[in-house]
Amino acid sequence: MDPRAMTPALLVPRLCLHLLMAGLLALAAVRALTGDATNAPAVVAATAVTGAIYALGALWPSVRTSRGAAALWLGVLCAAWLVLLVLSPDGLWAAFPLYFLQLHLLPVRWSLPAVAATAGAAILSYLRHGEPLNPGAFIGPLLGAAVAVATVLGYQVLYRESESRRRLIDELIATRAELAGAERAAGTLAERERLAGEIHDTLAQGLSSIQLLLRAAQRTLPAGAPAAAHVEQARQAAQDNLAEARRFVRELSPPALQHGSLAAALERLCSGGPGPRVRFSTSGTPVALPTPYEVALLRIAQSALANTLRHAEAARAEITLSFLGSAVALDVVDDGAGFDPLRATADDDGGFGLPAMRSRAESLGGALTVESAPGQGTAVAVTLPLPPAPGMSV
Repeated sequence: MDPRAMTPALLVPRLCLHLLMAGLLALAAVRALTGDATNAPAVVAATAVTGAIYALGALWPSVRTSRGAAALWLGVLCAAWLVLLVLSPDGLWAAFPLYFLQLHLLPVRWSLPAVAATAGAAILSYLRHGEPLNPGAFIGPLLGAAVAVATVLGYQVLYRESESRRRLIDELIATRAELAGAERAAGTLAERERLAGEIHDTLAQGLSSIQLLLRAAQRTLPAGAPAAAHVEQARQAAQDNLAEARRFVRELSPPALQHGSLAAALERLCSGGPGPRVRFSTSGTPVALPTPYEVALLRIAQSALANTLRHAEAARAEITLSFLGSAVALDVVDDGAGFDPLRATADDDGGFGLPAMRSRAESLGGALTVESAPGQGTAVAVTLPLPPAPGMSV
């Protein structure tokens, strides 16, 4: 584990480790001074040097940020501890904080051998100083090493799991923000389309009808009639407001339709992007379509192509826009896996977006049909009847 990542989480345990090392070194110095050891000054000097090296590493930032600096400091500290171990058997108790330092600062492939060597040195020191043999002399250092290994490795597992959950939570928060933004954008586009349709179906159509009625009224008025000027003013006002309504409809139309025709938008939809090869074609004599028709056909094509990319596993797909004189048709065909349209439509989640596409078509008096079967590809066809000629001018 990277010591830089563990430092904030180990603030309290590290402080306890400092106090433990200081207490054990002080214990060795006090026992040397109060006992009958002839080398008491040397033991005190060794504990002081060991404590100073330990304090230097605790205050040296590079030990917490660099593996090399940590290994260098730990090597010097262990060398000073070995000197103390040679001078006094009480130095073996300092092996316990050394276990945790080695496990914390060194990689596992180095820390485990270092812990084993430290435990062995502590046991050999006890035997060298001729202390009475007892099971605790062997069990103590080994048990302490085992507890240190289990504690540190267990903490590392918990730490990695905690970090994994933290990253997952961060990803979920970021994804939720992206979804919220996408929902806001989708809501904005849906409202723009709704307003465009409302303006087209109410204001623009009404103003167009008013203008036609006023033209008819002008033709029935005798020349020089006093009302002729007023009728002309009313017709001009209706014409100006109709142009303004058309401008509103254009501004509220989808961005893909703002810089070209429906055919151009569908061709851009087929070009590039991952997934199957998609080809676009037209048939018949193109005519200008009202904005709601263009919006509906573009959205149905987008939804059908999205279903192809997401579900069909197709190699090829084709979008065809056909002008049939009194109607306009859109066909989206792929050679993918296919599905059962009846079962898909009956799904609780709306199944492949078919209800939404059908609703768009029916809102303009059209119809949507789906032909598909498992393993036989899918064909989505929508047909919209064109409005009468006066409505087509809007």
